[in-house]
Order: sequence, then structure tokens, then C-alpha cells
Amino acid sequence: MITIHKTDEAFGFIPLPNDAGKPITVVGTDAIRDNFDEMCLQQAVNSRMAPGVTDLILNPDGHAGYGAPVGCVMVSPTHIYPGPVGVDIKCSMSLLQLDIPEDAIIDKQTRRALINAIVERTPTGAGRGQRSAKKSRHVNRDLGIIAVTEGATQRVCEALGIPPEWADRCEDSTHRGHDGTYDALRSRLEFILESGRVKNFNDKAGQLGSYGGGNHFGECEITRVIDRPSARETADVFGLKDGHVSFLSHCGSRGLGNLLAQGQFKDLEKKFRDWSTPFPAGDRQLVYAPLGTPEANAYIDDMSIGANFATVNHLLINALVLEAFQEIMPGATAQLVYFISHNIAREEIIGGKKAWVHRKGATRAIPGGHFSLAGTRFAETGHPILLPGNPRDGSVVMVAEGGAERTAWSVNHGAGRSMGRKHAARTLDQKSVDADFDASDILTNCRKYPIDEAPDAYKNFPEVLRSVEAAGLARQVAKLQARFVIKDESAADD
Repeated sequence: MITIHKTDEAFGFIPLPNDAGKPITVVGTDAIRDNFDEMCLQQAVNSRMAPGVTDLILNPDGHAGYGAPVGCVMVSPTHIYPGPVGVDIKCSMSLLQLDIPEDAIIDKQTRRALINAIVERTPTGAGRGQRSAKKSRHVNRDLGIIAVTEGATQRVCEALGIPPEWADRCEDSTHRGHDGTYDALRSRLEFILESGRVKNFNDKAGQLGSYGGGNHFGECEITRVIDRPSARETADVFGLKDGHVSFLSHCGSRGLGNLLAQGQFKDLEKKFRDWSTPFPAGDRQLVYAPLGTPEANAYIDDMSIGANFATVNHLLINALVLEAFQEIMPGATAQLVYFISHNIAREEIIGGKKAWVHRKGATRAIPGGHFSLAGTRFAETGHPILLPGNPRDGSVVMVAEGGAERTAWSVNHGAGRSMGRKHAARTLDQKSVDADFDASDILTNCRKYPIDEAPDAYKNFPEVLRSVEAAGLARQVAKLQARFVIKDESAADD
């Protein structure tokens, strides 16, 4: 049994076997630390002991994942790992702030009209794309190729009706190849298409502007700025409007990202077997490639293609959501607050040295004054951190504090699951779940809310947030109160 040693209210550590190096940092109060499942902790140890890994942080939302735990940060200056990115490359959050006061959506008929207008533009469900939404944007093959090899460049934004200035409010609006060029991505995509690794690219490109299934969602919120001078000042910089409607989105790189990730796992597993290289801890989901090798370059290129898809996907969804609001409420305007990933590997400066920071269900958290934000609108405040909880208990916008240096400038990505999907389906009661939404006056597009996505399938969000704040990683700027939710209705109605 793996033991977490407590160091203070919100920090603990797991020593490595035989004291083989820097211990694993664990963020969480007693209530959080006492409820990590054993598989999650074992995956954390396995990941920390893998070749080239120098740091492993387990966040309070941590739970067992694909090789590495969901909710962890893994740092390596010498190796790249697909597992601690996962199969949904650049799964991300974005927040759109509208100028609509909360009173304008009290009426349920108005909210229902907004739900209908949004789903006419942004389809949900695995495998579904623009063809299933009559008012979506058409993305042809040529535009799809440009989008996934450039990301949110001005010509891509203009072609899709996305305000180009929104690119300035992205953690990364564009990703280049392993050599820092778009040409590397164009060459890699040409190989991918000619070799048949992605046989239905046109259909995958047609998923731009859609949510997909699983835990992805769109959620209409009321922004509640924290009543504190520093929070109000930061909210002004972020563009948050107290008592006004906002829209929170969670999705990633859809079918294209999944195919790219699965292809990389297969390639690297084959290399390991051909070279008789043992998998770390015997887990084939922890395959890796040393930086500078052709295998590492190929993974970085594929990850970047998937990341560009995810970026354009989010920005297009936000443009379509704004269009839907304008259909129901003519004259409505909006500004993107931020777009930020929680499934990505990025090259950053950690401890004064370059390293690849793998965030698997973890969010970048850079405070004001950090050199990496110099020249941006968030240089003095720090950038927005978007953390979803659940519709009943709300979500939050946070900003990093200096203590985040202890966690490789990272925080959690949300509440984190406390139940597996099958366990939730066996344990929770559908009538109670739906009654919970009715009692909270939260509408959905689903006849029945997906039971495996019910609020009680997730960890106690207030306790997760208490862990983050007690650890000095970040502080709340605003709360987001859900008014309606867009989910995968096909799964909900099975």
C-alpha cells in the first residue's frame, strides 16, 4: 500500500522506492488525500520512476487514467510521453463573456430557445459533426488542412467567422512542428493522409465546431465576481462582468486527435517490442521517445496537429454560441475571456531549465510578473484559470499565485471523478439526478441527464478548491452559476 506523508494542510509527498529521487508532490487536504484510489497512486509512482522524469505532481482531482493519472503533472527535460497527454489531445476549457444581464434568461422559454439555437449549430455526440447541425459552419478539406496545420491564424479565423482578436486570449493560439515550423506539420499531415493513418479526414475536419461525447459540455453561466478588491480588479482585466451571462465550454480534438494519439501509441509500442525495450513498470501506456529522435519528432508533430484542431474547434464553438445568442437576443455582444488546455505537453522553463511539462488533466497556472506572460494583457495579473466543477455546485475562474512554482506552475483541471462510469450507472438514481437539476432550475438539452456525468460522480468540488487555495497555488476571481447545460443527448437517451 502506497502512503502519502503529510507536510502541511494541503501538501503531502510520496517517497520513491529506495529513495530513488525527488518524491512525488501531492496537493490536497486530508479529505482529498485520504480518498485517492490505490491505482491512481501506483500510476503516479510508475510515472515518476519512468526514464527521464524529474518531477511528478498529483493534484487534488487526481484519479486513475491512461498510464499516468488524470490530474497529474509530469516533467521531463529529455523525453516525451504520449500517455500523460492522453487520447484527447488538448482537451481544453474556454469561457465566453456576454453583455447580457442575468435577468434576461430567467424565463425558461428563453433558455429553451437558446438551447435549441445552440444545438442547431454545435452538435454533440461521438462521431457527430457539422452535417448533423443545420446551422453549423461548413469546413471543407482544404480549410481543414490549413486549420490543423496552423491553428487560429488570422486567415483561419476569418474563413470561419471567428473574431481574429480572440487568438490573443488563448494559452496557445497556434502550434508548430518539432522544428518550430508549420512546414513540418504540413509534411507530417501529408504523410498521414497518404499512408492512410487517417482515412476519413474530410469527416474529421467536419467535426470542427462540435462538442463530442463523454464529459464534454457547453454550459450557460451567470458570472459572480468575488467581492474582494483584488478579485474585482483582476476580473476587469479578464473581461468578466458580474451578474451577466457567460458560456463555458469543455472539449478537445475530437476524432482526429484520438486517431493521432492511438496511432502514436501503436508506433511506439512496436518500437519497444522491436528493440526489446521494457515498458516502464510493465505498462505499455507509458511508452516514450527520447527528445531529438525521429519518434519524438513524429509525436510532437502529431500532438501539434491535434492541438491546432482543438484550438480552432473551441474558437469556432464560441463563435457559433455567440451567433445563437444573437438569434434569440439581437444585438448581443461577447468577448472571449480565455482558452486554456489541460491535456498537452509544452516546453517550458522549470527550475531555470528547459523541460517538457506534460499536463494530464492539469492546467497551466502562471501568476502576474512571470516572464512568460510579458507583453500579454495578463502580464500583471496572471492569466485566467478555468476550472469546471459540476452544474449543481458551479465552476470557477481563478488566477495563479506564486506558490504554483512548487507544482511546476500548474493546478488541477476541475473536480475529478470519484466514480468510474459503470460504477456511477450502478450506484446513482436517474430520477434523483434529474430532480437535482430541476431543484436547481438548471435546464439541459437531454431528456435524461447522462447518469455517469452526474454531479455526484465527481469529487467534492468545494474541497478540491479549498486544497488549491490552502496550498497557495491560486485564488478565486469569480464563480460561475449554471443556468443550462449542453451534453451528449444521444448517450443520455439510451
